[in-house]
Order: sequence, then C-alpha cells, then structure tokens
Amino acid sequence: MTEIMERINKGIQYRDMKMRAADIADRLVVEGYATTFNDPYVLYEDDEMRILEAVDAGAFVGADMRDVIMQYDHRGHVFARTRNNTLDVRTDDKGLFISADLGGTDIGRQLYQEIKGGYTDKMSFAFTVTGEDVDRRIEGTKRIITRTITKIGKLYDVSAVSVPANDGTTISARSFCDGIIQKEHEESMLKLAEERTRKLIALKLKLMEV
Repeated sequence: MTEIMERINKGIQYRDMKMRAADIADRLVVEGYATTFNDPYVLYEDDEMRILEAVDAGAFVGADMRDVIMQYDHRGHVFARTRNNTLDVRTDDKGLFISADLGGTDIGRQLYQEIKGGYTDKMSFAFTVTGEDVDRRIEGTKRIITRTITKIGKLYDVSAVSVPANDGTTISARSFCDGIIQKEHEESMLKLAEERTRKLIALKLKLMEV
C-alpha cells in the first residue's frame, strides 16, 4: 500500500474494469478493456452531488505507452509486457483494449487459471492525466460534475487486481473527488457570502431612502 500511495502522490491514478480469459486454442491469453470511451461512470455521489468521469476517445493520442507492463495489484512480478510482445495495448472505437499472453512463466500460468476460474476478474490501469474538462450542471437540487479526461500523459501498467480492489483505486478516485468537493464547497460559501453582501447593501440603500 505504501508503494501505491507514493505513486498516487506523484499524480498516478487507477481505475478498475473487467477482464476475462480468452478462448484461444493452445494460448493462455486474458483480455478486456482497461477503459471505454465517452462512457461516464460514477466516482462519488451523495444527496447533494454526483461526480462522474469519462475518458475521451482521443485521450491516448500521443500518450507514452512505450513499455507497458502487466502486474498483479500494480506491484511485484511482471506477467507480460509490450516490449517482448506478450502484452498488446491498443485503442479501438470502444476503448483501450488489453490482451496479455500469460503462458511464458509458471506464475503467469497460475494467474491465468485464477482469471479463467473467476477468482480474479478485475483489472486496473495506472496512468497520469495531463488534460481534462470539467462540466458542472444542476439537476433538480443536485449538482452534477462531470470530469472528462482529454489527455493521458503516460500509461504505466495494467494489472489484475484482487476483489475487492485494495490497490489504491478507491484512494486515487477519492483524492480527485475530495478536490472537487472542496472546490464546490468553497464556491458555495463564496456565493453565500456574496448574496449576504448584496442583501446588506440593499437593506442599507432602503434605509437611506426612508
């Protein structure tokens, strides 16, 4: 957990998606989408606010994906990597597609069996954000904040993760949400102060007219 916290402090973020064992003859391949494009998902919600996030289809254009590795819980053994062609990471119309051949090592074959058996079925990817758009709107009495990631700086790794995920995914998402919540609170307090000032000025002007 300490290693994950250090990476979060450097701006590295984590998000979870599903993965599965692929039905490919004589090969121990797992695959899935690390993220899907323009498909908002909820990061946080309470009675007053909902925070959504989405990844733009062009977010990975120009991203550093020169040597991406596959791990378990973002640490320890390397099960596959793009540099030796055991890991394929590419974008398509749907999202960021991941395909990993786990047949090269004993521990990789063990991980494949865990994924195939449904003991591990989630994956996460570690990345940095260098561009984003934030949209704010009101629906009824609830504030809706949507963050769209428009630019990924670097893709570090994809990782099979334990369930429930304890690799820092929730922590990194919460870190972003805490910033949004704090900003919304500050803006609300500022608007409240401005409204009180306007009412005070209006009252003073009315008294001067009497």
